[in-house]
Amino acid sequence: MTNLRASITGVGGYVPEDILNNEELSQMVDTSDEWITQRVGIKERRILKEKGKATSDMAVMAIQELLDKTRTKPEEIDFLICSTITPDMAFPSTANLIGEKLKLKNAFNFDLSAACSGFIYGLETASRMIESKAYKKVVVVGADMMSSVTDYTDRSTCPLFGDGAGAVLLEPTSEDVGVIDRILGYDGSGKEFLHMKAGGSLNPPSHQTVDNREHFVYQEGKAVFKVAVSVMSDIAVNIMHRNNISPEKLAWLVPHQANMRIIEAVARRMGIKREQVMINIQNYGNTTAATIPLCLWNYEDQLKKGDNIILTAFGAGYTWGSIYLKWAYNKK
Repeated sequence: MTNLRASITGVGGYVPEDILNNEELSQMVDTSDEWITQRVGIKERRILKEKGKATSDMAVMAIQELLDKTRTKPEEIDFLICSTITPDMAFPSTANLIGEKLKLKNAFNFDLSAACSGFIYGLETASRMIESKAYKKVVVVGADMMSSVTDYTDRSTCPLFGDGAGAVLLEPTSEDVGVIDRILGYDGSGKEFLHMKAGGSLNPPSHQTVDNREHFVYQEGKAVFKVAVSVMSDIAVNIMHRNNISPEKLAWLVPHQANMRIIEAVARRMGIKREQVMINIQNYGNTTAATIPLCLWNYEDQLKKGDNIILTAFGAGYTWGSIYLKWAYNKK
């Protein structure tokens, strides 16, 4: 093959059945449906409540649907990346557990941690593996059980997050489709504004860390919002410019679903209409690494082969990334 690219050839997704809407949340903490809707655009989020279930189980559901839809056998998968910040356990990796549950016996695997940019980082890594010609069928799954690290006494963060998983299959192609360009970056100083204080080797779990509620998401919203709008806009616009994509030529923007105001600000900066933006934040909230693949899952019926699509995300670290791809198939 010449000009080998990695193309997305299928999408799968899963969200738990249990719904936590704004009205119910307002009974748990001092907030309201109006406040949440106006500030972040979320109406409800899915919560994994089933006892004994965790991130890997949601990922398994998403990947199983993906395999069924693409008529792919588990043994045909030769590489799996799980992007997550809520692993089932510190070790072994969640990808390892997924591989065992799905019997992906020929797929080596690992977890990738880049918070809300995790799926972008995973997609870039997988696409390079495809381009190397060493791998032919690669699965990238973004999965997070954010309810496990959400403090439901903190009104500033608990309305934001939900649980879910989304997966894509990547395969090589010589057609004019697939992953074309990317911009990825980071700024480690962002850890001050968005992190989990305890649970790692710096602050191992103890009675004190539990009593101080340090095993939950900590975020300084104003600081994160400002940088997220700037960076997500800059990298998406840069991708457009260097690939000569005018607003009219862009079929879809797929932004990380963290805040409706961030999404709207990025779209304005890119000069595109709301109808060109994939949005499902109102239904799922911020599922971290799962937001972008869940958007692709929800909008798959509307995607056409050759569509110009830009993915863009920003997450804790800080981390960020934007990928330009051409959609590879029409859904049958």
